[in-house]
Amino acid sequence: MPMAKPPPSSLSHARTPLLTRRFVLLASVIAVSLSLGFFLCRSAASCNPTATSDASIQHETVPKLVLVPTVHDRSGNPLQFMRNKLVLLVSHELSLSGGPLLLMELAFLLRGVNTKVVWITYPKTEEANDVTNRLEHKMLNHGVELLNAKSQEAIDVALKSDLVILNTAVAGKWLDGVLKEKVHKVLPKVLWWIHEMRGHYFKLDYVKHLPYVAGAMIDSYVTAAYWKNRTSERLKIEMPKTYVVHLGNSKELMKVAEGEISALREHVRHQDLHVGKEDILFALINSVSRGKGQDLFLQAFYQMLQIIKSQKIKVPPLHAVIVGSDMNAQTKFELELRNFVSRKGIQDRVHFVNKTMNVTPYLAAIDVLVQNSQARGECFGRITIEAMAFHLPVLGTAAGGTTEIVVDGTTGLLHSPGKEGIMPLARNMVDLATHVERRVRMGRKGYERVKERFMEHHMADRIADVLKQVLTTSKELS
Repeated sequence: MPMAKPPPSSLSHARTPLLTRRFVLLASVIAVSLSLGFFLCRSAASCNPTATSDASIQHETVPKLVLVPTVHDRSGNPLQFMRNKLVLLVSHELSLSGGPLLLMELAFLLRGVNTKVVWITYPKTEEANDVTNRLEHKMLNHGVELLNAKSQEAIDVALKSDLVILNTAVAGKWLDGVLKEKVHKVLPKVLWWIHEMRGHYFKLDYVKHLPYVAGAMIDSYVTAAYWKNRTSERLKIEMPKTYVVHLGNSKELMKVAEGEISALREHVRHQDLHVGKEDILFALINSVSRGKGQDLFLQAFYQMLQIIKSQKIKVPPLHAVIVGSDMNAQTKFELELRNFVSRKGIQDRVHFVNKTMNVTPYLAAIDVLVQNSQARGECFGRITIEAMAFHLPVLGTAAGGTTEIVVDGTTGLLHSPGKEGIMPLARNMVDLATHVERRVRMGRKGYERVKERFMEHHMADRIADVLKQVLTTSKELS
């Protein structure tokens, strides 16, 4: 089936603050990692890193796109038609990872127009923790009803709901695991929201019902094309009508990014990171895992220091910041990172920051974002557009959704994933460390691109168009 392209209008980080009391109030105000209006605002940016036109996407990436007409009515909420409808949200987990946070934001957006929203988590772990308790409390405060995924009440809601949104491929296990023989009654009103880019998610046990749902929603064109090809070639099934919806930044985040952040920047640098006012900070902000490329980032950072030293280039002190560590878990991979830093003797240049729900203080404090996700890259990479809102240039892998956000040579610089990308990334870091004017220019261009493509109002139009089409398709299938 064709992939439907919404018109040009349309969380992923596990995060715990390090701010002192002086900034607790500010941090709570700017905890924009949990506001949905933006992650669906996918403006139509090309998978070609240098392309900026929607037409290029239509012809190069997904050949048979269906254009969805949009009425740009700024007089009211474009989701107003969802008022009083019943929507069931199905998540594979409740955590600080990207998928659940994005679904929560969607829940809050729908609650904003008085949609009745019910949330279930499947499979739900019996062990409660501080994170799940806080997230559940937050949803209850927004009027989201929480049900046991295996309860008869959850099944009844699924049967009478106007729309069921499955979040991630893994959530598909709930269909057979709970609905059983009633699954065929629910499939026609399912919108399947897919975020995964890894091959191990392509299992029939997860996605065998994909061809029969009302639609699929995916975070980038390159990911949509990947799913279309893989489901056809490996699983021998066909994707339903597929909508690509890019993320975007909320009004709250933009208000902070466009405001006076010098005090916050100074505080984080001085109190939390212990670096100088003029030091240059390169940061990778993501959960710490091999797929996110922190190891290759540190290797590139070390190579950059060697280039600076061998060529006797005069620059301010340079630092690498990794936001997303888990000081308690001490995984094998994180120990590898710390051992590398120790072996190379760069402990004073590398800073590990514990995972946090709010990365805004670090976006205010750093100079360059590094998006170093490996293999097929990020499905989208929301932190990228958040950084661009703060006038930060982005050094990213030429893979996945990053290529639909970063314009190579204009808003940042791209390098290859894998070990072959280490030296190119090192040279790109040298480039931005030694050319202040280029760093500033790229940051400004990135901010302009966000304003043009990745804002909340773009998302609001797009998600409204997708939901309207899915509701129509649902009636037809039923």
